[in-house]
Amino acid sequence: QVRLVESGGGLVQAGGSLKLSCTASGHTFSTNFMGWFRQALGKEREFVAGINWSGSSRNCADSVKYRFTISRDNAQNTVWLQMNSLKPEDTAVYYCAAKDGEYGSWLYWGQGTQVTVSS
Repeated sequence: QVRLVESGGGLVQAGGSLKLSCTASGHTFSTNFMGWFRQALGKEREFVAGINWSGSSRNCADSVKYRFTISRDNAQNTVWLQMNSLKPEDTAVYYCAAKDGEYGSWLYWGQGTQVTVSS
């Protein structure tokens, strides 16, 4: 089992920045791929960004490209999401997720952290 704990959410004005953290514990060898998802009120959960074990492969949703950056430090079992130029439409609960294989399902999820961007 893998346990994921997010932190760093909060209230920020539009144009501001936040950095989310997600720390994994347990069977961290099953966290080859880690990602961030978000779910706004009344909407479906959507993919935000993902990163492989070495950090050599990263991808993100078009809606956050050039504003959000995902990174990780395997020694700390931590993945971050740096969010810049935040917009009100970025308001959502942000979830950290992990999986073992590149093409498998996201098996492990954190409890989520609220990000609210005011206009």
